[in-house]
Amino acid sequence: MQLLNTLYVTLPDAWLRLDNDTLRVEVERETRLRVPLHHLSAVVCFGHTGLSAPLMHRLADEGIALVLLDAQGRFKARLEGAVSGNVLLRQAQFQRVNDPTFTLDTARACVAGKIKNSRQVLQRGAREAKVEDEAKYLSRLAADLATSLRDLPQANTLDQIRGIEGEAARQYFGGLNLLLRADQRAAFAMNGRTRRPPRDRFNALLSFLYAMWMNDCRSALEAAGLDPQAGFLHALRPGRAALALDLMEEFRPWADRLALTLVNRGQIKANDFEIREGGGVSLQTDARKVVVVAFQERKKEEVTHPLLAQTLPLGLVPLVQARLLARAIREDAAPYLPFVIK
Repeated sequence: MQLLNTLYVTLPDAWLRLDNDTLRVEVERETRLRVPLHHLSAVVCFGHTGLSAPLMHRLADEGIALVLLDAQGRFKARLEGAVSGNVLLRQAQFQRVNDPTFTLDTARACVAGKIKNSRQVLQRGAREAKVEDEAKYLSRLAADLATSLRDLPQANTLDQIRGIEGEAARQYFGGLNLLLRADQRAAFAMNGRTRRPPRDRFNALLSFLYAMWMNDCRSALEAAGLDPQAGFLHALRPGRAALALDLMEEFRPWADRLALTLVNRGQIKANDFEIREGGGVSLQTDARKVVVVAFQERKKEEVTHPLLAQTLPLGLVPLVQARLLARAIREDAAPYLPFVIK
C-alpha cells in the first residue's frame, strides 16, 4: 500500500547501504533492518545518517525519493531521479501561478481548510473540557475562527489572506494549551508558535510532526505530476517547496491532534526532550521513534472524504488532494476543495 511505503530512519549514526535488491540499515556494523527496495517509495533520514553511493544511485534509478532532515525534522535536501511528471500539467501550473484570480481562489481554499480543521480541534476540546471557564474560552476562540472564515471571501490580495491566516493561527495556538491534560500543562506550555529552533517542548513536537506531513505532501504532489516549488499561498523562493506548504496547511491540525494525544496519553514525556544552549528544544532519539510509529499508525485510520463520499486511510488523503489540485489547475470548472475534518 502507498500508506506504508516510507522508511523513516531515526537511529543516530545509522549507515544505509545497498544489499542486492534490499536496503540495509546498520549501526556500528550491526544490521538493524532490511527492507526490499520494491516496498519503498521514499526514504526519510533524520540527523547524521550515512548512505553509500551505490544505494543513492539505486534509489534514483528506482524513483525512490531520498529526503534528508536534520535531527529536529527540518528539511535539508532531497535526492530524486529524472522527473516523470506530466509536462503539460506543469506548464498549466506555471501559467496558473501568474493568474491572479486562480492564485487568490486557491490561496483562500488552503487557508479555509486550515482554519476549518483548526476550529474543529478547538470545538472538540470545548466539548471535552472539564472546567466550564475553559470550555467557554475554547468556544469563543472557535467562534473567532468562524469570523475569520467569513472574512476570507472579502480578502482580495494575498497579503490580506495571509493576514487572516496569521491572526487565526495566533488565536488557535492561544487556546492549544487548554487541550493538554492539566498535569502536563506546565511542562508542555507554549507561548505561540516558535520554530528554527522551537523554544518549548510542544513546539518541538509539532515541528517534528509537521516535517513528516510536509514530506508526504511533497511526495503526493510529485506523484500527481505537479512541481512542489510553484505554489499559490506561499511566496515563491529558491529552494522553497511553496506548493507543498500550501497543500500541507489543511493537514497541520491533524499533526496538532496527534501531538496532543501523545502528550495526554503519556507516550511523550517532559524528559524526552533536550534543551540546548541558546534555548532551542529538540526530541531525543527514542522519543522520535515513538512519534514516527504513532504517525504511521495514525495514517492507517479510516476517514471519510467529503468529496469522494467514501472512507480511506488518512495516509492516502494527501495523494487524493494532490490530484484534486491537479484537476483544479487543468479545469476552470473544478476549484480546489480542501480536506476538512468531520
